[in-house]
Parts: sequence; C-alpha cells; structure tokens
Amino acid sequence: MSRKIRYGMVGGGRGAFIGAVHRIAAAMDQQVELVCGAFSSDPERSKASGADFFLPANRCYGTFEEMIQAEAQLPEGERMDFITIVTPNHMHFPPAKMALENGFHVLSDKPATFNLAEAKKLAALVKKTGLLYGLTHNYTGYPLVKQAREMIATGKLGKIRKVVVEYPQGWLATRLEASGQKQAGWRTDPKRSGAGGCIGDIGTHAENLAEYITGLQIDELAADLTSFVPGRKLDDDCNLLLRFKGGAKGVLHSSQISVGEENNINIRVYGEKGGIEWHQKEPNTMLVKWLDQPMQIYRTANGYLCDAAKAAGRTPPAHPEGYLEAFANIYKNFANAIRARQLGRKLAKDDIANDYPKIEDGVRGMAFIDAVVKSSKRNAKWTKVAA
Repeated sequence: MSRKIRYGMVGGGRGAFIGAVHRIAAAMDQQVELVCGAFSSDPERSKASGADFFLPANRCYGTFEEMIQAEAQLPEGERMDFITIVTPNHMHFPPAKMALENGFHVLSDKPATFNLAEAKKLAALVKKTGLLYGLTHNYTGYPLVKQAREMIATGKLGKIRKVVVEYPQGWLATRLEASGQKQAGWRTDPKRSGAGGCIGDIGTHAENLAEYITGLQIDELAADLTSFVPGRKLDDDCNLLLRFKGGAKGVLHSSQISVGEENNINIRVYGEKGGIEWHQKEPNTMLVKWLDQPMQIYRTANGYLCDAAKAAGRTPPAHPEGYLEAFANIYKNFANAIRARQLGRKLAKDDIANDYPKIEDGVRGMAFIDAVVKSSKRNAKWTKVAA
C-alpha cells in the first residue's frame, strides 16, 4: 500500500484550539492526510472551516453522522481510514460509536467519553469490531518520557516506592467562563465536561502519565476537590493521595487556579535504587538520581537512549522538540498501526507502532475521574479505581 493514511475530523473548526494542534501533529511526518471533516455543530461553520483547509466541498460535511455515512459509501481507495474526534467531552462517544459501527478506526482527544458507563460501552464495541482506538494523551509521546518508562520497566530504578505528579495551571483563576471565552465555557460546564472540571481536563493527563511511566495502576485514592472561584460549577483545584497496585504510594495535584503557572506538568518517580525527574516545560532534559552515585542528566536525541526514545525524536541533540512533536508521535504510531493492519501484518506487543494510548487507558481515565469525584464527596474517603 503506497499512500498516506486518510482521516476525517470531527470538531476543530473555526474558533477551536485543539483541532489545529491535531492537524499540525498529523501532518508532521507526512504519513497522514486530512481528507474530510464535520468541523462544527453548525453545518455552515463546518463547511466554511473545511474550505479554510482547502478540502473539496463534497467532503466538507454538515454533521458527523453525514460524514460517516457518506464516507462509508465511497470506494475503499477514496474514503477515510479513521476519524479524529476533537470536540468537547460530551461529544466524544457518539461519533466514536458510529465510526466503529461503520468500519472506521478512531483517534480521540481525552478523556475518552463523558462518563465511565460510556467508556465501558465503547471498550466493548472496540473489542467487538476489532478496530483500532487511540487516545491523544500527548505527554506520553515525549522521548524522555519513553526513556523513563523503559528504565523503570527494566528494573534500573528498582522497585518503585513513590510517585509525585503535578499539573498546575493558572488560566482559570478568575471566572473566565462568564466572559464568553469558548474554551473556559465548556470546560466548566458539567453538561459538556462531565463530572470533573480540572480533574477531567488536566488531572487525567497526570494520572495517565504516572501510569504510563511506571507501568503501575492506581488502585485507590483519597481526593479533595475544590471550586475556589465563586459561581463555578466544577472543581478548579484537586489534591489526591494515591495507592498503586504493588505497594507504591503517590501524590497527584492538578490545579487551574495556581496563578502564574502555565502548563507545568511534571513527574518524579523514586525506586529502591534511584529516581527520575521530568518537567514538560523543559522536556528535552530528564534528571536521573542514584542511591550511590552522582546525579545524571539525560538529554533527548542522544545515542545512549533506548530505542523507543530515539524513535520519538526527529532532530539532532539540542534542537528543541516539544508539545507538537510529542502529539505527532501518537499520530505516527497510530497511522503505522493502521498501515500494518491494512497490509495484514500482525504487530508484536512491543512494536513501536503499538505505543499509543488505547481504549483501556480511556476506561482507566474515566474510572479515575469517577473515583476522584466519589472520594471528594465523601470527605476524601479512600476509594477504589474500578475500571
């Protein structure tokens, strides 16, 4: 098969933020091309957005239902191979379900669905159809995150004892949603965001990063959610204690009222022999700390990194790579997984093309939100993450 993998986009039209990020990331490695879309809940805006991207008028659809139905009728050599969902949370499940039912793979922004019940239904459908489902937890795409994962998986740090993961922002320190700001509006609306505000928007990134790097699952948690801004309906600050399967303990905090903070996601993991420290604000550097030797500094794009970390880099050492490139790694791996499927090639479990967040991660993310909300309502009672 000598062609690019083709995709259609749901959401991400004029005035959207994350849609542009997805389009840039998808195009970066020249493996994927946008061929159609339903870019807005407003059909006219959707079609106008498609024209902005120079798509043919007959591939710019008014609704995602129209897009999926029409694309399914096209010859295999013309139609899209998968859909990308870049809508607010309440509109993740409907297009994912319909796409799978009509034979299309799905790549979705996180969290996977509006609630845990939807996530479990989606997981059952993915299993039934045998199609691919990916989730854009983009922080897993950084080279040094993959290096940290490999070091822990191979026992270099010893048994993991403690995990500290943080994601503070400050952009919602005031009631920005009251000004009509679109991104703040849907994120603070329980009808569109779901049961979690900050914890669903960025806390799930921290949860996913901790589980991805350590290979450990959060077993139970004690959570304290707060809505500091008067009139806000969902949490804007979250503080959690974690217990991982296997005995490790952890601390997770996410916040959108931490004044002056940008997207400061960072993680520290400590084992019996050593620890790692990584900050997304300086993603090309990772500190590696040892029990009995000096601290080391690992840098992106160097030959001493593991194969997965090297494969995730695109430029020579000291040339900055960051958010967009990490996002692109998910698209690249997902596209390669689709290509392997189309060529009839079965991927080994450890194949790099298999290295992208899947529906199981989506279900765990929704179970995490569910457990956090329940725990906080019960005065931080220890609560199982029942994925």
